[in-house]
Amino acid sequence: MSKAFTRESDDAPEPPPRPRVASPLPPGAKNYLTAHGALRMQAELDQLTQIERPKLAASPQDPDTRRRLQSVDQQIQHLHLTLGTAVVVTPPPAPWEQVRFGATVTVRRNRSEETRYRIVGLDETDTDRGWVSWLSPIARALHNARLGQRVRSKFPSGEEYLEIVGIEYE
Repeated sequence: MSKAFTRESDDAPEPPPRPRVASPLPPGAKNYLTAHGALRMQAELDQLTQIERPKLAASPQDPDTRRRLQSVDQQIQHLHLTLGTAVVVTPPPAPWEQVRFGATVTVRRNRSEETRYRIVGLDETDTDRGWVSWLSPIARALHNARLGQRVRSKFPSGEEYLEIVGIEYE
C-alpha cells in the first residue's frame, strides 16, 4: 500500500505500558476501608468496566483513545486490587466515646479553633474534606483517645495539643 493512504499516527510507536503501581501500604499492613468507601470504589469500578471501557474499546484506532483506554485499564486494575485486599470496617455500636477507624473526630486546637478529621483508608484520603489516612500522624495521635481527652500531635507548624470534643460515625 502506498504511504499516501496511511495516517502518520499509524506509524507512531505504541506508548510504553505504564509500570504497575506499587501499594502505598507498608509491608504487612491491612488495607482498611470504610463501608462507604468500599461502596464508592465498587460503583466506580462498575462505571469503568460497564460504560467507560466498552466505549473506548469500540474505537481504539485514535492514539488519544488508546492512551485513555490504557489509563482506564490501569484504574480498573487498581480498583480490583484495592477491593480484593480490602478489609471493610464497620462502625462500633453507640455510645461513641473512643476514636476508632471510620470516626469523624471534632478536636479543639489551642482552646478555641475546632477542626474535624475523619479517619479513613489510604485510598479514601481527601485532605480537602478533612479525611485523613489511618496511617497519618494525626490519625495515629487520635486513635484510641476518648471524648474529652487531650492528645499531642505534630503539625508542620509545630507540636500542638488537641482536645477531643466530638466523636461520630457514619
